[in-house]
Amino acid sequence: MPKPLIVDIPHDLGRDEAKRRLEHGTDQARAFLAKSGITVDQLAWTGDRLDFGVSAVAQKIAGTIDVGAESVRLEVKLPFLLALFAEKIQKVASKEGNLLLTKK
Repeated sequence: MPKPLIVDIPHDLGRDEAKRRLEHGTDQARAFLAKSGITVDQLAWTGDRLDFGVSAVAQKIAGTIDVGAESVRLEVKLPFLLALFAEKIQKVASKEGNLLLTKK
């Protein structure tokens, strides 16, 4: 089984603001992903951790987002087929995460 894809995104928003932005961002992401044929199966917050599950190209993906005071950590367990695209997925997640967590 491939290693999990991990993206750490630093921020200087504080835990509460970062979590608020992620909560708002998940609604936008769900709509965007649906247009690409990706279904969000699960979104569940427990404290500062978001557990999620999505389905894409007949593959199930599970992951977590942990919100910290100075960084957000995304960890995704990719099935073998999607692990082939791990580098591209990592770049997109990092770019979009940075946009979401940049001070405005």
